Amino acid sequence: MNPNESVIERAARGLTAIRERHPLVHNITNYVVMNTTANALLAVGASPVMAHAPEEVEEMVGLADALVLNIGTLSREWVEAMVVAGRAARRRNCPTVLDPVGAGATRYRTETAQRLMVEARPQVIRGNPSEILALAGGDGRTRGVDATAGVDAAREAAEGLARERRCVVAVTGAEDFVTDGVRACRIANGHPMMGRMTGSGCIASALTGAFLAVESDAWVAASATLIAFGICGERAAAECLRPGSFGVRLLDALDGVTPADLLADGRVRIA
Repeated sequence: MNPNESVIERAARGLTAIRERHPLVHNITNYVVMNTTANALLAVGASPVMAHAPEEVEEMVGLADALVLNIGTLSREWVEAMVVAGRAARRRNCPTVLDPVGAGATRYRTETAQRLMVEARPQVIRGNPSEILALAGGDGRTRGVDATAGVDAAREAAEGLARERRCVVAVTGAEDFVTDGVRACRIANGHPMMGRMTGSGCIASALTGAFLAVESDAWVAASATLIAFGICGERAAAECLRPGSFGVRLLDALDGVTPADLLADGRVRIA
């Protein structure tokens, strides 16, 4: 990263690049959020593909600019598809995002996330505090996908996990924390309404794939995502405070957000 250029400036450049290049983001994700995350990627300017058949995922990774693995609704076949895709992404240097949805809730879910960390070697792991604590071997108990721990409680675990796995860990909550084990920042953009909409974390992971496709520095890409998404959440909430309408407004905000908005409204501090 150019030391003379801020994270927010890089975020603005990344958003411009997504809109110019329309990167193909391959998602193996949960069926609760497929439509939502696909629409979010389209709104920001990326091209989504939601392919999970083991027979085609390796070929699809060959076409993709980024891969997003989301374990929200697990089955044996989908896990194997994620492993195949993750290995293919490693061979082809396709950047990968892992969303360990609900890690810590059940042994199968936690073990699957840990297996994907090894097999796929993701550049970015994006999760809530409890999920990150679970992956780091701490007390990361969850209630389904809900975090029971705060971001501050997961900071040390995130830094340790980032160093161990040589990746970026993005912990999302009331204030987000992003680290590569050496660098770290806190992002204050966002709104509580984002937590009342199913799939907001999954959207964040999918959008991370889009930014990672155009930004070689994974720490910058993860930070840029949360700046942009947080600003969109704020704008959507300013127009409505009901979860149904909020979801529609959030997609509209992703479509309308500009690089200038990121430069004007991004709230980041190096931690």
